[in-house]
Order: sequence, then structure tokens, then C-alpha cells
Amino acid sequence: LTWQACLKSRLGWLLRGGGWAPERTDRLRWLQVDLRERVEVTAVATQGRFGSPDWVTSYMLLYSDTGRAWKQFRQEDNIGTFSGNINSDGIVHHKLSHSIRTRFLRFLPVDWSPGGWMGLRVEVYGCAYKSDVADFNGRSSLLYRFNQKSTSTVKDVISLRFKSQRGDGVLVHGEGQRGDYITLELHKGRLALHINLDDVKMHPSSGHVSVFLGSLLDDQHWHSVLIERFNKQINFTVDRLTKHVRTGGLDDSLEVDYELSFGGIPLPGKPGTFLRKNFHGCMENLYYNGVNIIDLAKRRKPQIYSGNVTFTCSEPQLVSATFLSSSSSFLSLPLDAATETLSVTFQFRTWNREGMLLSAWLRRESERLLLLLVHGQLRLTHHRSALQSQALSDGQWHTVSISVGGFQVSLSVDDEPPSTMQLKDIAQPERSVLIGGCPSVLTNQGCRNPTLAYQGCMRSVIINNQPINFNLVQQGLLGNYSKLQFDICGIRDRCLPNYCEHDGECSQSWNTLFCDCSGTGYTGATCHNSIFEPSCEAHRLTGSASGFFSIDPDGSGPLKSTVVYCNITDDKVWTVVNHNSTEMVRVQGSSLQKPHVMKFNYSTSLEQLRTLVGRSEQCQQEVVYLCRKSRLFNTWDGTPLSWWLDRAGERRTYWGGFLPGVQQCACSLDENCIDMNHFLLSYKEHLPVTEILVGDTNRSGSEAIYRVGSLHCYGDRFLWNAASFYQESSYLHFPMLQAELSIDISLYFKTTAPSGVFLENLGAKDFIRVELSAPSVVTFTFDVGNGPVVLMVKSHLPLNDKQWHYVRAERNVKEASLQVDQLPLRFLEAPSEGHTHLQLNSQLFIGGTASRQRGFLGCIRSLSINGMTLDLEERAKMTPGVSSGCPGHCSSQNSLCHNRGKCIEKSSGYVCDCTHSAYGGPNCKKEVSMSFESGSSVTYTFQEPFSVMRNHSRQSSAIFAQSSNSRESIAFSFLTTQTPAMLLTVNTYHQQYMAIILAHNGSLQIWYRLNREKEPDIFTPTSLNLANGELHRVQIHREGRDMYVQVNTNLKYSLSTDKELITIRSLTLGKVTAGVDEEVLQAGSRGFIGCLSSVQFNHLAPLKAAILNRGSSLVSVLGNLVESNCGELADKSSSRSFRGKKLTNAAQSDSAVIGGLIAAVVLITLCAVAVMTRFLYRHRNERTQQMASVKEKDHQPRPELRYRAELDLHGAMRDSRKEYFI
Repeated sequence: LTWQACLKSRLGWLLRGGGWAPERTDRLRWLQVDLRERVEVTAVATQGRFGSPDWVTSYMLLYSDTGRAWKQFRQEDNIGTFSGNINSDGIVHHKLSHSIRTRFLRFLPVDWSPGGWMGLRVEVYGCAYKSDVADFNGRSSLLYRFNQKSTSTVKDVISLRFKSQRGDGVLVHGEGQRGDYITLELHKGRLALHINLDDVKMHPSSGHVSVFLGSLLDDQHWHSVLIERFNKQINFTVDRLTKHVRTGGLDDSLEVDYELSFGGIPLPGKPGTFLRKNFHGCMENLYYNGVNIIDLAKRRKPQIYSGNVTFTCSEPQLVSATFLSSSSSFLSLPLDAATETLSVTFQFRTWNREGMLLSAWLRRESERLLLLLVHGQLRLTHHRSALQSQALSDGQWHTVSISVGGFQVSLSVDDEPPSTMQLKDIAQPERSVLIGGCPSVLTNQGCRNPTLAYQGCMRSVIINNQPINFNLVQQGLLGNYSKLQFDICGIRDRCLPNYCEHDGECSQSWNTLFCDCSGTGYTGATCHNSIFEPSCEAHRLTGSASGFFSIDPDGSGPLKSTVVYCNITDDKVWTVVNHNSTEMVRVQGSSLQKPHVMKFNYSTSLEQLRTLVGRSEQCQQEVVYLCRKSRLFNTWDGTPLSWWLDRAGERRTYWGGFLPGVQQCACSLDENCIDMNHFLLSYKEHLPVTEILVGDTNRSGSEAIYRVGSLHCYGDRFLWNAASFYQESSYLHFPMLQAELSIDISLYFKTTAPSGVFLENLGAKDFIRVELSAPSVVTFTFDVGNGPVVLMVKSHLPLNDKQWHYVRAERNVKEASLQVDQLPLRFLEAPSEGHTHLQLNSQLFIGGTASRQRGFLGCIRSLSINGMTLDLEERAKMTPGVSSGCPGHCSSQNSLCHNRGKCIEKSSGYVCDCTHSAYGGPNCKKEVSMSFESGSSVTYTFQEPFSVMRNHSRQSSAIFAQSSNSRESIAFSFLTTQTPAMLLTVNTYHQQYMAIILAHNGSLQIWYRLNREKEPDIFTPTSLNLANGELHRVQIHREGRDMYVQVNTNLKYSLSTDKELITIRSLTLGKVTAGVDEEVLQAGSRGFIGCLSSVQFNHLAPLKAAILNRGSSLVSVLGNLVESNCGELADKSSSRSFRGKKLTNAAQSDSAVIGGLIAAVVLITLCAVAVMTRFLYRHRNERTQQMASVKEKDHQPRPELRYRAELDLHGAMRDSRKEYFI
């Protein structure tokens, strides 16, 4: 039947009288449907019980082939429940997101009528399902033999469905004599596909590829597999998850000799003997390139060898139970009163690293025998004795056996040999064994969960050689239990698919997933947020000086960060990207047939370069080209003889300026050429230069010398990209957000309006919105299908104060958060069971809504969504009620306030807020210094970690315990003559620290201890003695493992870990007496004697805060500290040093002055002569050119004087103004 016909085929009926309702005392509350045979179910419908107040408002749908081992059906987003009815008469239909092939269905009520009871009438839609099934018992296989010795294919399609209770085994295998092979196998519950297409003798490893997909596939339920190969392209699909890969190597065909085997890899000539563990389970509908393998085997066709394969699927009788709660699940099982020993065996699987598996009282003992999961390892404890195993919280089935008898207890795990533990007395077990946790009724008897209760699956429980019948337990005939679900293992892999972004490593517990972002350069719950600034301009705004920095131009986008040099000057910030060949290159003997080719490999990828260049205001690249008897273009027809390739690989023949397509230099077009050897490429859409080709140096005496410089870009055109909204009904619209699983939104705004919507995007039901909902409240609202989620941050001061305010909202599958300025972060965890995809279907509105209500009035700038900054200015040019840019002094890249100072608009100008700057003064440029004496120090104690869930406001000057997110930015100046010395120390609540000291020899040392179990990282940026009485500036910038240090020169170091300083406790300048290593303590006990200036730690200015906040409980000052000026002290020191030199008498000084005046007069005279000579020379050249235009005559060009000493690379060809460009 077609899907539509299948969907309309009824397998049950509604609209009849009566209905199902369980007894209120019944513990087994479900409705089970037997469809008589396996069918394909496509939809279900429910209705309440006829003529009653009974209905089910939500339910779970379970399915099974046998009526024993059940599996929960999950819709899209892994939703495990269905919405039911709101009355007894209405019908609620649910089309399944994917069809299921099953015989039994179980409707399990979750919630029901608040004024009545459970009541159900159900209808099932589907169609007949037929299949060819083969059963493999672990010693059987099917061999499909080819008609010829070998077969070579460029296209293969293999499809099958399988189910198994074992996690390992080969499903498909074929190989050829030259080394080709294809293998599909189960490995620890995952499917692995191995393919090699190359000759292993000629290419040992180039053609091999391995792909892993799926998880927990040993669950005794059917799983579908599809392998499609065409040449090197492979599509591998397991249960609707697909991976696309390409094989390496040179060949496209797969050569397999003799046969394909299914179920194992038999030894040649010995059917039934296998090289690897073979498959144990069932396969159905097994097709190889359109051939039904099982059908051929059933009909006993000669090309199929069937070894111990049967054609009905045997069903194992293993029954699982799921412990649902980590706090209240338990299973209590009785023991025979006469027993003198205890033996317990069971299998379990879980993701949780903590939990109590088993507890038993032993007579004559005051403590219980406990089997615990501790940090993922099994730990059997009694009194102070313990046995421990390897890590077992990996989601795999593990077998555990415990034996208690006499004076001994033994523990055996999987196939490992048993471990034993001695007891003080003879062990005699009490009357019961607890599995999973302690019941609350036994708390008074000393039964408490030492950790969490066990949460996971368990099966094959055997106590004193008696298997436990879970059916009897479920019916209340054996033992007691709480929060258990029988006949089902409810484990699922939350890391499939992997929601951790940017190569973050996913791990999980029973209820949630975790992302390890170590080494990725990203942070956050799902490794979504880049830890790097987007540009050098952004680094300038953080107060950084010139140096090497990592930048991430696309933020949370897919591109990684890259290292560039930021040349930060007063007027411009230049980003410099180097390549592999910046030296002069000499070329001889090249022609168009055999040209000289140089490829330039940059320190970052072309994709990163494209993003960096696109973000910059202007880019340029210098090209130096000197030649002799070598042309760039053919003089007669303009054919290029040399050219360069742009970043897209396109040929470019222009050599200067920004006018592509013109075969000249910009200076020659403007008739202002000064030096024809230097060209400046500045059309940024073509930059950088990726390759240069020189093709005309093959004549006698012909040669060329060239150099392509680094790529230089300045500005950040998105950082101040702004739009002003003047009408409440106006808005900017952009394409729909692509943010199903994660989104981050950041922007700056300023307004005087009390409210307004910054951003909105709608779907059929889902939506996302960020707005100023009240003068002091920013709200982030969204709905992904679980109901609206609202996060609010309230400021203690109005936000409609016509000043710039920062907003950042983020939503992912783990949590949602909202940040406004420096106010406490507000965040909310996502439900562990619920919708995860944000489904939108309309345009994105900026500054307004689709209803044209609650529009925003004011300015929005630097609006970035998932690392992409929207060009508000360009869109505003064509939108009424909106204009490009934003009025005011503080609305441009002009650096009015320096060193992290914040520009504040005033009615008649602006002022600089230097709160977060280490400097003071009107423009935050005045240094703030203090003189330290022996034993003096300044210590900042950060407040205790506050809950980011709270929405309390705080003063901007308050200092809270902060996490550094693997990122520190430190800058300060110092002057001293004493060593050793402690300059700065940062301590955390987790016994971590970083310290900056001067060693005994005056060299600077940086200490990082981020891991208590490892040795600290120690760096010495310079071995020079810095305790020389001169002022030195130190800048340190760490991002993850990378640390950039600038002390006179720029250096880069790599730490042993990218851990963060977790919850910083204090920062100390000067003397410390504890919390650091012994070598650091030697310097710390001496403190610092000298002058410290302009100290900056991240967004804090501790030295300035000490001056302004003396008396505060957060600031502790020891010893005598005096406000000072390190710059003046350094000048005085230099002047004393100058006076100390050998200046013996005034006569020598006078002679020096007179000699200087005479030299100046001579220099001025020489300059005047040079100017006159140049004027006469140019006048003669102009006369010569005018004469040449009137009177034509042949003549040979004057030869260069030895080509100016072998093409003098430092001089310019000013004595010969011939132009070789057309």
C-alpha cells in the first residue's frame, strides 16, 4: 500500500461505546493491543471513555514484537509522550514521525482527567508488513557467491534490518586479493563501516576509511541500515541518521573475490570457523545490489551457502527493569532465613557515574556491605575495606558477581578475575537485599543512600543461584519496589546526535548531556561561544596594545580562530596576516610555457581570510617588483606575461591601486607615479594574493625580483554598524533566522523610550523575541514547543538613559541565558525531556514586530547573530523611518576615551567613564600609580559566588567572585631595583593560582597552577634584569592554552591545559604569605618595593579601586602605600643616570652646541642644492619628451649602470622613468 493508503487503513475502531479504565488499585495501568502479527503502524488516535469524565491527557506509546521486551516510541526531538484528550468525546490523532513495525502496542497513561479517572478508546492506523527473516545463533553465516572469480563495482547498495542482544559481531564482509574490503560490524553497540578501495601493496593506507554510527544497538529491537556507495562517495545511514564520507586513494571501484559473507568472516576453506566475533541475532530484508539474499537462501539457490541459519527469529527471554529515579528507586528482594552465604549476580547499564547498586546487612556487623558507583567505577565497601573496578558508566551491559561466605567477600566484573576482601567475622546475610537504593521507610534503621540511588537498567538478577522473576515482582508477589519500569530498558544516548558544537566532546548522565570544550577555543554549555575577540579593533576596545592575538572573525560560526598581529596605533588598528614567503625572490629563465610560480600559504585558511577581509573597512597588500629585460605585458597586444591570483583563484593583471581590470597601476592612471617598483593592491574583494606567476625572464640578461608583503587590514565595519529608528511602526527585515538548535544574539542599544522590541522572529507556534519591556527591564522570550520561556534582567538604574547598553541572549539545547551590561547573568536550564528545535517560518524583524506594534525608538548597533553581524546601515538606506548610523559623539570608531574608558553622551558633548579603566583623567589616559614599601600589599577579596539565577541588581563597582572562562587579560607597569619581588597574584576557591614575580636575577616569571595534580606551568619571557630602576610595561593575554606576553618584545607560550581559573577568590599586589608554591612564596614573602602603575585585570582596575575604595570590606591594604607617578620616577632615574655620566666641564658642552649648529647649517645648504638639481633634471626630461613627440627617430635605450648594482632593492628607479605597463 502507499503511505496515504497505509495511513488510512484502520486496525482498530473508535466511536463505539464503553472504553478501557483500570481499577484504582491496579499497579499495572496500561492498555495493551495485540495486532495478531507484525504490521507497519503509521498513526494512532485516542478518545476518552464513553459517557464518563474519564480520559487520558498524555500517554506514552510502547511497542514490542513479543509482548515482553518493550521500547518507547519517541517523536521528533526525542519527545517520549503524546498529548491526549481534554474530554471524553473528542478524537486526537497523531501521525507517527516514522512508522514502526510491531505486533504489540501498549498505551501507558501519564496524566489523566483532573475530575475523573483514566479512560481510553484507541484506534491504530497502518498496513500489512512482510519480511524475509534469518536468525544467526553466533556460529552461523550466509555466503553469497559470485558467478565469476571476482566482481568489481563502482556502485554498491546494501540494505538490511537487524536486532541483537550482543554488542559485537560482523554483519557483512567481503574482500579481494589486492586488498579491497568492505566490513560492517557491531562494536560495543555501535555500527562500524570499514572500506578500502586501493591496492594495499601500492598504497598501504591511502584508500581506507572507517565510519561509526548509531549507539545502544544491542537492545533487542530492530534497526535499519543503508549503505550507498558511488565511486568514492559513501552515504551511511542507521535509523534515520546519515553520515556522508569520501574514501581516499586513487581507485573508485571495489573488487571483492569469490563471495560476500553475512553474519561473520569465515576462514578460507573452513565454513563455520570465524576470524572475528560473529553476529548473534536476527536480520531481515537483506539486499545486496538489488538481490534479496535471505529469499535466495530460503529457496536454497546454489549461489547461497547457508550455515546453521534458520528463517524464524528466536526471541531471547531476557527481561530488563529500569530504575527511573536517582533519589527514590529501589528493589527489595527477600532472602531465605536459613541461608549462611550470599551470592548476587546481575547485569546493568547506565550513564551515571554515581549511584548505589546493592546494599546488604551482615549479621554481627555494624555496617552494611555496599556496592557503589563512584566516579564511574564500581566500589565494594565494608567498614574501611574496599574493592574497586575499572570505569563502567559507559552505557554498555556489564556483569557483576558478588559472593559472601565465611570471612571473605569477592567481587567479579565482566571477564576480569575476582577480587577478594577479608572480613573480621564470619559473614551471615540478613533477610533481604536492597538493589538500587534505600526506601525512605528504612531511613530510621540506618539505611541511607551514601550517594545517589542507582538510575539505569538491570537484568538477569540471580540471588543464591535463583533467577529473579520480574513478573512476580511487578505483580507484587515477590519483594517490594518503587519507581521501577519493567520489561523495558529506558536508556537512550543523548550524545547522538552530538549537540556539542565546534568539536566539543559529549558525555552524559541518565538525564542530561555535558560538553567538554577543552582545547576547542569555545565555551558554554554546548561549546557555542568563542573565547576570542572578533577583531583587532575589539582588542583595542579592551585596552590591549600591539601584539599577537587570536581573533575569531565569525564568532560562534563554524570557522576556527586564527592568530594575527594587531598593530594598534592612535588613529588606526591594523590587522597583519603573514604568509610563507615575504622575502625577495629572484626569477630567471621563466617563460609562459615554463613560468615561475609561487604559491602563498597564509597563517590562516582562505575561509578565515575571506571573513576577516569582509569584516575590515579596508585592506591592502604591497607588491615590490624590479625587472631587467622582463615585461609584465606584451607591448603589441597587451597579453599578460606575468600575473597574480586572488583569493578565489582568479587571474588578475592589474598591479596597483584599486581598479581591477585595468592593466596599469593606479599611480600611472593618475599621473602621480613616484616609485614604479612598489605597487599597493587595495581592492579588498580580491585580496589576499594567493599565487604569483612570472613568465618573461628567459632572454639573455633578463631577470626579475619581487616580494609580496603581508596582508594589512584596518577597521571593523561591523563594530559600529548602526541604525536609528524614528517611527514606532518602522523596522528592518532580514531573512529568517537559521537557529534550530542554538542561537546567540548580541547588540548595543541606546534610547529614551520606555519600551520597544529589538528583535523578533515568528513561526507557526514557535517564536523568539528580545525587547526592552520596561525602562529598566530587558526581556528574552522564546518558545520551542514546550511553552513560552521568559528571562528578565532588571537594572537598578533606567536603561532608557540615552547611553549605550549591551545585551546578549543565548538559547541552546541545554539552557538559555540573558546578559545586560555587567549585571548578573540570568539563565534557565532546558527540560531534559522536551522539544529542542526552534521552528521559524517568517522574516526576522529588527526594531519592530510583524504587527507593527511596540516598535523600538532609538539606536541599535553591532547586532550579531550566531557570529554573523547584520549590516543595519545598508538595509536602513532603503527603509522609511530608519536611517543609517546613530547621532552623537559616542557613535563612531573615533577613540574619544582610551584604555577601556566608556564614552557617555551629554547634552553638550561627552565625558569618559573610567570606572573599568586602569587610567584616570578626562580621556582615561592619566596613569594611576602607587609606591609600595617593604611588606605592603593590596588584596581584593571577591564576594562569595552568587547565584546567577537571582535577578538582584548590584552596583557597578562591586567585585564578585568571577570565573575567567579560560581567559585573562593583564597589564601593568612597574619600576623597582629590588629582587626577588612579587608583582601580582590571583587565587581561586579551588586552590589554583597565577603569579607574576621577579626572580633573584631580576628576570620576569609567570606561574600558572590550573591543575592541582600537576606541576605548575612556568614561563620566563625575558632573562634580562628588569629590576634596573627603569619603567617596564607588561601585558599578558591568555585564551585557553595560548598565552601572549609582551615585555619589550612579543612572545607566545602554550600552557599544559586550557582549564579556567574557577571562581576567583582574591587578587593581591605585593606581599603574599600562602596559597602558592614554595619558590613563588620566596618572592611573595619579600613583597614588592617600588612603583606599580595602571594595573588592569580583565575588566577590573584594582590599583585605582584601592585608592577610591579605601575602607571597603573588599579591599585590604597592608603597610604604607603612597600615591605616586611611576613615569616621573622613571624620568628622574634616567636624569640621575645621565648626570652621572662623564660630563666634566661646561666647555665641552658649549663645543657640542656650536658643533650642532654648524652641522644644521651645512645640512640646510645641501638640501637646497638637491632641490634645485631635481628641478633642473625634471625640466630637462620634460623638454626631451616634448622633442621626442615631434621628432621620431630610432635609437637604442641607454643601458642601466650595471642594473644599479644587481637590481638595488632598496633604491627606487628614479633615474629611469620608462614604463613597461600597458
